[in-house]
Amino acid sequence: MAEEEKSTKSKRRRPAADERSERGGDGQRRSRGSRVTGRQIAELARRELAEITGLEAESATSLERSDDGGWTVTVELLELSRIPETDDMLGLYEVDLDEEGQLLSYRRVRRYSRSQAGESEGFNGS
Repeated sequence: MAEEEKSTKSKRRRPAADERSERGGDGQRRSRGSRVTGRQIAELARRELAEITGLEAESATSLERSDDGGWTVTVELLELSRIPETDDMLGLYEVDLDEEGQLLSYRRVRRYSRSQAGESEGFNGS
């Protein structure tokens, strides 16, 4: 029986170096030649920012490829939950990731109540 196990193990093909997978910034296996998708980058940015800040990520509102091959993702975080929900305070953050999805930096660019989410900073209502 031990002989059978040995022969089965020796018959298994090991992938060549260029076929081997590695873990990407999102923890998922990916072959070395594959590219990270925009959806994966947006999810990485949301997850990383939520972990770092301890706040709930509401959504990724924009995604842009940088000249250096990295990514800039804008993420909306729930900073303060209130009742009613229209009084919640949200923060809009820019997250910079490298081409593999590793977090490089983040910064809050705007803070506003949920009821004013669509209004611009200079909006005065008239």
